[in-house]
Amino acid sequence: MDIEKDFSTIYNLHSQKVFRLCLGYSGGDEFLAQEWHQNCFIKVWNHRHSFKGNSSVSTWIYRIAVNTCLSDLRKPKKTTSIENVAVADKIDEETEPHDRNDLKKMYKCIDQLNHQNKTLILLELEEIPQAEIADTLGIKHGAIRTRLSRIRQTLLKCINHGK
Repeated sequence: MDIEKDFSTIYNLHSQKVFRLCLGYSGGDEFLAQEWHQNCFIKVWNHRHSFKGNSSVSTWIYRIAVNTCLSDLRKPKKTTSIENVAVADKIDEETEPHDRNDLKKMYKCIDQLNHQNKTLILLELEEIPQAEIADTLGIKHGAIRTRLSRIRQTLLKCINHGK
């Protein structure tokens, strides 16, 4: 068994979804999302032997990603770095103004959700199966559907009316 090859396969399968999950928690801050993404996969590598197989590998990885983002959000706020501003400027140059405003509005609305609802919608946006979301968060599948419906309504109001 080639551990490095297995890790590469896992990374390639889940990296983009984990990054977008981190991006959602960072409120669209790509620099911070990249940092969390990297920390998540460092933890996956360092704790690969602790995975017991009680859930799917993706559920385990998403839980690590959520915990990485939430634990960093609980820390005192960091000051904005020059690198962060440079990345934001690059994104602004590459994105159409209308799309950029819509994206910022969406992240601002998602950012107003509580941590669990934010996790729910970010995983749903990544098209993670609801059963897997339920396993990741330890919530019954039926409750997931109901909460996602309410979250979508809340986000729609926020995006359309700024509330």
